[in-house]
Amino acid sequence: MRTITLGSTGITTVQNAFGVLPLQRTPTAEAVKILQKAFEGGITFFDTARAYSDSEEKIGLALSDVRKNIFIATKTMAQNTEDMKKQIKTSLKTLKTDYIDIYQFHCASHCICPDDKSEMYELMEDFKRQGLIRHIGITAHKIGVAEECIASGLYETLQFPFSYLSSERELGLAEKCKTHNMGFIAMKGLGGGIITDSRAAYAFMGQYDNVLPIWGIQREKELDEWLSYMNDTPEMTEEIQKLIDSDREELSGSFCRGCGYCMPCPAGIQINNCARMSLMLRRAPSENWLSETWQNNMKQIENCLNCGQCKSKCPYELDTPELLKANYEDYKRVLKGEVKVN
Repeated sequence: MRTITLGSTGITTVQNAFGVLPLQRTPTAEAVKILQKAFEGGITFFDTARAYSDSEEKIGLALSDVRKNIFIATKTMAQNTEDMKKQIKTSLKTLKTDYIDIYQFHCASHCICPDDKSEMYELMEDFKRQGLIRHIGITAHKIGVAEECIASGLYETLQFPFSYLSSERELGLAEKCKTHNMGFIAMKGLGGGIITDSRAAYAFMGQYDNVLPIWGIQREKELDEWLSYMNDTPEMTEEIQKLIDSDREELSGSFCRGCGYCMPCPAGIQINNCARMSLMLRRAPSENWLSETWQNNMKQIENCLNCGQCKSKCPYELDTPELLKANYEDYKRVLKGEVKVN
C-alpha cells in the first residue's frame, strides 16, 4: 500500500482515506462499526465537516480511544468569527478530541486571507497558536479559487474534486500543490458516483504521489472494497486505461457531480440527482431510478420556477435549469421505451 505525505504538514498516511460525509445517512451503531473496521483495516485519515450533521459525533464515538493513531480533518462553513468560535468548540466536543489535525474553510467562494478584513484567517492562526488545530486548510469547488489559494501561500492543504474525469486545468492542481509543498486532498474521486469502477479510480489516483483521495463510504460492503486494496493495490494497466479513456469520452464536460450545493430548491426538485439522471440510468442498474418515487421526483421538474438560484449556487458554474430539462426529456423517453438503458 502506497503512503503519501501532505506537503508541509508532515502528515503521512496510506493513500486510501475515509470520507465520512455519507455516514450521516447510516444508523449510529452501524456507522461506529464501519469506522472502527476502517481503522483496524489500516485507514488512518478521516475527513468530515461540521455541516455533515452527526458525522463528527460518529467519529468521536468510534475512534476517540485511538485518537493518537489517526488524523482527523474537519471543516467550518462559518461566515464570521463568532460562528467560527462556536463551530470549533462544537467540533472538538463531538469529535471527543482536544485538537483537530486539519481545520478547513469549507467550500470557500474566495481565498480567505488577512487582507479581506473578515479576521477569519487570523482566527485560524489563533486556533493554531492555542493548539486547537495543527494545520490550516481550505476546500473549494471552483478552479480559480483553488489556484488563488495555492498561490497565496496561506494554506497547508487544499481539498478539491479530483478524478479521471477532471479537466486538464483541474489535474494541474496536483502539480501546483507539489511545487508549493502544499497537501492535496482529493474529494469526489468517483465523480460524485458517476465513476463505477473503483479499481480504475484507485489506479488513477496512484499515479500521483502527493494526492490523498478520500473515498465516501456509507456501507460496510463499500468499505470492504476499499480495504481490499490495502494489500491488492490496483495499478494502471492497459485495460484500465482503455476504460478510463472510454469514460472520459462519454462523461467529461458539463455533468452534475451531485454535490448538492444548489439545494434546497424552492420548487422541491431534488436537483442533485435529477440533474444527472441520464447518467445514473446508464451507469447503474436503472430499476431503482425508474420507480414510482423517482418518476414523481422527476415530474417535479415541471414545477421549476426558473428562479436561477441553482445556477447561481452551482460551484461548477453549470446551467442547471437546462440540465434538469434535458434530463427530464431523456427520462420520459426511457419510460416510454424509446431509449434502452441498463
